[in-house]
Amino acid sequence: MIKQVFVSCLSLLTFSLCAQTSKSDSYIQKPNVIFIYADDLGYGDLSSYGATKIATPYLDKLASQGVRFTNAHSTSATCTPSRYALLTGEYPWRQSGTGILPGDAALIIPTDKMSLPKLFKQAGYKTAIVGKWHLGLGDQVAKNWNAEIKPGPNEVGFDYSFIFPATADRVPTVFMENHSVVALDLSDPIQVDYNNKVGNDPTGKEHPELLKLKSSPGQGHENTIVNGIGRIGYMSGGHKARWVDEEVSTTFLAKAKSYIEENRENPFFLYFTLTEPHVPRMPATMFKGKSGLGLRGDAILQLDWTVGEIMKQLEYSGISDNTMVIFSSDNGPVLDDGYQDEAVTQLNGHTPNGVLRGGKYSVLEAGTRIPFILTWPKIVQPRISSAMISQMDLLASFSSLLNQSIPIGEAPDSENTLDAFLGKSDKGRSVLIEQGGNVLGLGGTLAIIKENWKFIPANDGIPYDKLIDIETGNSSVPQLYNLSTDLSENNNLAKKYPKKVKELAALLKKETRK
Repeated sequence: MIKQVFVSCLSLLTFSLCAQTSKSDSYIQKPNVIFIYADDLGYGDLSSYGATKIATPYLDKLASQGVRFTNAHSTSATCTPSRYALLTGEYPWRQSGTGILPGDAALIIPTDKMSLPKLFKQAGYKTAIVGKWHLGLGDQVAKNWNAEIKPGPNEVGFDYSFIFPATADRVPTVFMENHSVVALDLSDPIQVDYNNKVGNDPTGKEHPELLKLKSSPGQGHENTIVNGIGRIGYMSGGHKARWVDEEVSTTFLAKAKSYIEENRENPFFLYFTLTEPHVPRMPATMFKGKSGLGLRGDAILQLDWTVGEIMKQLEYSGISDNTMVIFSSDNGPVLDDGYQDEAVTQLNGHTPNGVLRGGKYSVLEAGTRIPFILTWPKIVQPRISSAMISQMDLLASFSSLLNQSIPIGEAPDSENTLDAFLGKSDKGRSVLIEQGGNVLGLGGTLAIIKENWKFIPANDGIPYDKLIDIETGNSSVPQLYNLSTDLSENNNLAKKYPKKVKELAALLKKETRK
C-alpha cells in the first residue's frame, strides 16, 4: 500500500492531488464541532418537527441538510442533570447533588475525570463554552464573586468560557469570562444569598409594582428585581455588571461568532448553550410580538435566527464544509414556569409537546424526547432517523470518531452510537433510563425503555402538578407503554403484559445498582 502511494505520487501533478486527498482525509478526521443547546425547547416546537403555528426556517434548513432524529433523548427532564450527563457520560442520578442547582452552587462536574471538552482537547482541539452553564462554580457555596472563581468550566476542559453562572431566572445576573465577572466594579461589590435578603435592592414580593414581567404565584420568582424582573435568590451590588435580558442572546451570539472566526484555522469544539425559550422570556425588540404566540413564541423565533447567524458565520469564515453542527434541547417544554408572559394565553393552538404527553419535569416522553439534528456536509447524508440516541452518548461516540481513549471506569453510561449519529444505522441504544423532575415536589422518578417498550414503576409522587400544568408521569400503579404504536403513552399495557413488566422492572433495578 505504501509502495503504491509512493509510485502514484511520482509526478508533480499526481503528487499535488495526493496532497489534497491527504488534507481532505485530515479534515474528515477532525471536523470542527458546534453543539447548539436550546433550553426547554419541546419536541413539537419546530416546524421541522411538525409545528404549524410557528415557523423556524433556519432550523428547518439545518434539518433538511442532515439527520433529523425522532427518538433522541436527554437523560433528564430538567436542565442541570441533562447537562451533567452530556458532559460526563454518566447518568446524573448516580451522583447526589445533580438536581437543578441554585445560582451559588459549587461545581458538580469532576475536574479529575474525562469530560466531553477534555476528550476534544486530548484530540488537539481548541474548546469553548458560550452561554448558560448551570453546573456550579467554585469548590463551595460561599464564594467571593468579586475575585476569580475556580474551579469552573475551564477546569472541566474548556480553554475559553463566556457564561452566566446558572440560568436566567436566578441570581447573580452577570456574565463571566473564564474565572471573572465581566464589567465588575470593585467599589460596588457583588453579594449573593439564596436564603436571606442582602442589600437594599427591591424584591418582587415587596414591590410588585416595579415588575415589567409579573411573577407567577408560588414559583419563587419574587426575590431581587433585575431589569424589572423578579429572580430566584437575593443579590446586591454589581449594578454595572448586570445584564439586560433583551441583550443576553445577542451577547452570547457575538461571542460565539468571534470565537468561530478567531479559530477558523484550527479544529475547535464550541458548546453554544442558548437561553431560549427558558424563562424569563425577554427576546430582543426585533422579535417581540412577531410569533403571535406570546413571548415564548418570540423567543423561539430568536433562537431560530441565532442558529441561522451561526451558519452564516461558518460560511463567512470558510469552514462550513468541515464543521459538524449538532442542535438539541436539554429537556422538554414548559409554559408557565415562573412568569406571566402570555405563553399560556397566547398558545393559539401550538403544541410544544407535539403528540407527546408530559413536559419539563415529567418522566413521560415529552420530558426527555427532544429535537436533535446533526449536519456534517459531504459526510452525513440528509435523512430522518428513528434510532434511539442519547446526548450522553456523544462522549463515547466522539471517542470513536477521533480515535481517543477514555480511562477505564469513566463515562460509564456513554455508549458508542457513532453510526446512528452519522445516519449510517438505525440502530442506536437498546436500553435507556429516563429521569423525571426533581423539583417542585415532583420527585425523581426513573423509567426504562428497551426496544420501544417503556416501563414506569408505581410510585407515590403526584400525578399532576397544577402549579405548572404538567402531567408528571407518576402513578400508584405500574405503567407499560409500547412506544412503537403508542407514542402518546395513552394505553397502559401493564396488566396485559405482566411478564414484560417483570422483565423491565428487573432490568431497571439491575441498571440502577451499577
